[in-house]
Amino acid sequence: MSAKDIDIQLQGGAKFVMYMYCVSILVMSFKRYSDIYFIMPGEKATKHGTQFTLISVFLGWWGIPWGPIWTITALSTNLKGGKDVTAQIAAQLKPQA
Repeated sequence: MSAKDIDIQLQGGAKFVMYMYCVSILVMSFKRYSDIYFIMPGEKATKHGTQFTLISVFLGWWGIPWGPIWTITALSTNLKGGKDVTAQIAAQLKPQA
C-alpha cells in the first residue's frame, strides 16, 4: 500500500494501533507493546488485541508488585481498542519538505 493509499484510508477512519501486554515471573514483570497494526475503517480494533489480552490474563498477574498493576492497565488498553499511534505514524509518512 502506498503512502497515498494509506492517507486516503486514514481520512476514511483507519488508524494505527499497538497493544499492550504483561508477562510476569515471580518478582519480575515485563510490560511490552505489540507491533503496530493498521486497522481499516469499520474493522474492530479489539480483534487484533485478543492474543495480547490473553497473554496478560494468563501470564501477567504473577509478579509482585507490578504484575497486577500492568496487567490491569494492559487489559484496559486492549479492551478500548489498543493504543492509538496514528498521529505519530502519519507524521512519519508525510514527505519531508
